[in-house]
Amino acid sequence: MHTGELVDTYPTALMNEPVDNLSPTALTVACLCAEWCGTCRDYRAVFEQAVQAQCGAGVVGRWIDVEDQADLIGAIDVDNFPTLLMARGDEVLFFGTVTPHAATLTRLIKAALEGQTHLGGDPPDAAVRALPARLRRDADSR
Repeated sequence: MHTGELVDTYPTALMNEPVDNLSPTALTVACLCAEWCGTCRDYRAVFEQAVQAQCGAGVVGRWIDVEDQADLIGAIDVDNFPTLLMARGDEVLFFGTVTPHAATLTRLIKAALEGQTHLGGDPPDAAVRALPARLRRDADSR
């Protein structure tokens, strides 16, 4: 898998390359959204562009539909959209709702790439802390 690649948990025309491996050192940026949410549908293009702009920087994007992929997110309750998870390996750097603007996402990605280890959001509970490992296992099983 190439960094800067967007990994989707369901097929779309824009994200159809197979995932070979999700590196434990990659910066995982996962957006937890729902297809029925208009904000999510609009934000998807912003998310894809921001992740793909980081090609070569070790960023891997995941778009996760919280209803279609409920088994993947487990016990995590997502009340507002878009909700982002940013993690390096198993370390959660950010988990929370963000404004659906490119500048917000770009600023968070840049801060993570610069080595910041806490980017805000609520302290992650056990379910959130387990999500990065589940995402890697899911990518490896494809």
